[in-house]
Amino acid sequence: MSQPYQPENRQRDDFDTLPGTVVLEFGANDCPQCQSRRDMIDTALASRPGWQRIGIEDGPGRRLGRSYRVKLWPTLIVLQDGKETARLVRPDTPDEVRALLG
Repeated sequence: MSQPYQPENRQRDDFDTLPGTVVLEFGANDCPQCQSRRDMIDTALASRPGWQRIGIEDGPGRRLGRSYRVKLWPTLIVLQDGKETARLVRPDTPDEVRALLG
């Protein structure tokens, strides 16, 4: 089984300076909410091959998630040239994810 969320190893400044469109996906590998939405999110994001996607393992006390005020998983945050342009928390339908991606 793949581990889509990688341990936090970057700082907020690293993301604030990223060029282009980036989707940060905060979650936990053992989170049932994240697991149940995985295929839906994968399918929707596959339609945006030019976008960079970064899965970040989050949890209590993790500084990166707190800097983005993440409270529930999964949370998707779209950055454009380092600035947050959209956010989606616990999507329930593929349409919600597609709407986020514009």
